[in-house]
Amino acid sequence: MKASDLLVKCLETEGITHIFGVPGEENADFMMSLESSPIEFILTRHEQGAAFMAEVYGRLTGNPAACLGTLGPGATNLITGVADANMDRAPVLVITGQGETGRQHKESHQVMDVVEMYKPVTKWAHQIVAPRSIPEIVRKAVRVARSEKPGAVLIELPEDVAKLETEMEPLHPRRFRRPGPDDRIADRVFEQIKQAKRPIIIAGNGAIRRRASKQLRLFCEATGIGVLSTFMAKGCVDRDAPYCLFTIGLGQKDYVADAIDESDLVITLGYDMVEYHPRLWNPKYDKNVIHIDFLPAEIDRYYHPNLELVGDVAHSLWMLNERVNATSGLKFDLGYQAATRKKMIADFEAHKDDRTKGIIRPQKALWDVREVLGPDDILLSGVGAHKMWIARYYHCHEPNTCLIPNGFCSMGMPLPGVIAANLVCPDQKVMGIAGDGDFMMNVQEMETARRLNSNVTMMVWEDGGYGLISWKQENEFRRHTDLSFGNPDWLQLAKAFGWHGQYVEDSADLKPALEAAVNYDGPSLVVVPIDYRENQLLSKRLGEIEVHL
Repeated sequence: MKASDLLVKCLETEGITHIFGVPGEENADFMMSLESSPIEFILTRHEQGAAFMAEVYGRLTGNPAACLGTLGPGATNLITGVADANMDRAPVLVITGQGETGRQHKESHQVMDVVEMYKPVTKWAHQIVAPRSIPEIVRKAVRVARSEKPGAVLIELPEDVAKLETEMEPLHPRRFRRPGPDDRIADRVFEQIKQAKRPIIIAGNGAIRRRASKQLRLFCEATGIGVLSTFMAKGCVDRDAPYCLFTIGLGQKDYVADAIDESDLVITLGYDMVEYHPRLWNPKYDKNVIHIDFLPAEIDRYYHPNLELVGDVAHSLWMLNERVNATSGLKFDLGYQAATRKKMIADFEAHKDDRTKGIIRPQKALWDVREVLGPDDILLSGVGAHKMWIARYYHCHEPNTCLIPNGFCSMGMPLPGVIAANLVCPDQKVMGIAGDGDFMMNVQEMETARRLNSNVTMMVWEDGGYGLISWKQENEFRRHTDLSFGNPDWLQLAKAFGWHGQYVEDSADLKPALEAAVNYDGPSLVVVPIDYRENQLLSKRLGEIEVHL
């Protein structure tokens, strides 16, 4: 068989089910080999959309999908979505074509060093130079992508190598179990927890693995210790649990940040400082911190843990739960955590009964979204002012039911992302929320959603500008530069792409409109004029929070 046939067989052996992308001439042999494969190829309208689809697939399943582009511009179009996946810890395989090896050493049409370009945004990047290496390269690529912390890997296949004959066979995967933490360190960690009076947990995206979330909930049920989640850890504990203290991550002071100030022990669980730098919650670098994660702590002045329990996070929590169950009389002063939760809930409910006309507050929009979506349904956020509102006001019952880009923080993910989420979870309602700026970055994928008849809803918050940038500039300079732009006629846009479309101006009409959208058979667009005057009102309110609860 050809090298391209072998590459496809190796991907099949690894359990790869989907490849998203835009092929070019240099992928021709690979695409022909893929025709007889059970792997589903999803043709996208832009390579960036393909990368975002692969990212969302990886975040939801823990297994990589692939995104594909050709050499040169195809590879550069992929790179933003790949960087987003890598920094958001999603396993992704990137497959690119390349010009024949005989012309790579000189100036040549579309040829550039893709492997070198991808090294900063992947865990590993490699060109196939001989067919015999393909089984090892694919096996290594998938293992590296899946291993903690998960991320992206690149495999480049030159067009002449793809045609070479080979008799090699795929390597069959042999999984390994992640190592568990040291038993003596677990004893020391538990002693620290027993001695604390006001412990608190900051959970990061390493805590949303199903086993880790289950063990975390058992630990909190037994101890009552409260959990603050980062943006990407939403759903690690149930939003209705008394120990759920909601989300931390806004740049400004918030009630939840005061709960950290009041604590005498901070337990970080799967915490990743690409989301929320520790200087924002440990500004005097004097907190007693215990680090529980798959990997040792990153070195940082503001994050210098006294103890590190390194190994599989679920197993670490199981070890602590064993110790909790064997101990009686654990007593903590958690009244301040209950006060935090009470204040946050009151804030969430403040505008749930709004009856505004012509414009809709973010708080009301998210209250209605939460009411319409069930516990297992999935919400995806873009990047912009809407992301900050979703982070603070939308909370989850289950892990991986709210996906927010918060490492690399690239705009443009929700529209391609909902398509992938619907492929992975066809029995769950899937909704994306994007600003008008975010949505237009990958608007072409509306055609992909229509072609696949994706049962998805996209909600667009319209303000006619880059709202998060103006919010930040207002906070710092008391004014902002010109960040306004025009928008299409949304209903005509929806009609042009064959989507169901609604424009909702009155808050009383929003919930029925959302219910109609999520129950529509096919892709649906809901656009609302959003009241971003609330941005500055929130900043003012958070700025006036008293330090002690």
